[in-house]
Amino acid sequence: MASSGMNLVFHHVSTTSLAKPIRLCASSHLLSPTQPVTTTSKALCRRCSCKLKRLAVRSCSITEFVVSSDEKYGNKQVISLTPRLYDYLLQNVREPEILRQLRVETASMRGSQMQVSPDQAQLLAMLVQILGAERCIEVGVYTGYSSLAIALVLPESGRLVACERDAKSLEVANKYYQLAGVSHKVDVRLGLAADSLESLIMNGEVGSYDFAFIDAEKRMTEKYFEMLLQLVRVGGLIVIDNVLWHGKVVDPLVSDSKTNSIRYFNQRLMGDKRVSISMVPIGDGMTICRKR
Repeated sequence: MASSGMNLVFHHVSTTSLAKPIRLCASSHLLSPTQPVTTTSKALCRRCSCKLKRLAVRSCSITEFVVSSDEKYGNKQVISLTPRLYDYLLQNVREPEILRQLRVETASMRGSQMQVSPDQAQLLAMLVQILGAERCIEVGVYTGYSSLAIALVLPESGRLVACERDAKSLEVANKYYQLAGVSHKVDVRLGLAADSLESLIMNGEVGSYDFAFIDAEKRMTEKYFEMLLQLVRVGGLIVIDNVLWHGKVVDPLVSDSKTNSIRYFNQRLMGDKRVSISMVPIGDGMTICRKR
């Protein structure tokens, strides 16, 4: 959404005529009715009365998009992932049949929203392949969708340490590791992830892992990150999920402990010179960190 220095315009377009844009102020409030498209004007927020300038709207054809207008970054068309566009994206994801089966089974389970999306899993698998990773760690397995995607692309000699505290979820994950023929690559650790990571550190495995993925308790993200930074080698990757947290990170009215933890971690990571970072708006937001 919008920061204090950036204004976003959500522009909805039909196939017959251009509808009025819906604008948001820096506090994510709806603005008063706007000028016709292609104009630049001032607007007034109905709720907080903040005045907005330099709001330019560009016309488009049949898809929805967002236009950001900011003095620092200039005007840039940014795709707004509508349901129709996301459906198109999923149609272009190469999801192995075994992953599809696991996704379908997980959909009927409690907490199914914790499963990563197919496009996220595809990105994780590609990162592992590009890196040529052989030793990986996942913190937060749930039913194993992301860990299975990783294990499928690991070499036969590869190893994935999968940390999960819920035994029932792991039963599903283990079943699909077996069905996919990758159980020999997965080292399942049932229990608290912090304990499992500490065990790896104490076992002398510092700097021996190529890739790590964090998708677990959000208030523990910073602790997991620090431990994984010890375990991952220089040039290795640490990927953190849910960094956009359903958009709550930019909502000033939301201040629960999980949201605040994610905000703090994101802010802290910006200044962390130990890693190179890229925040990617895929799924619920993922940050890719490369250890320097």
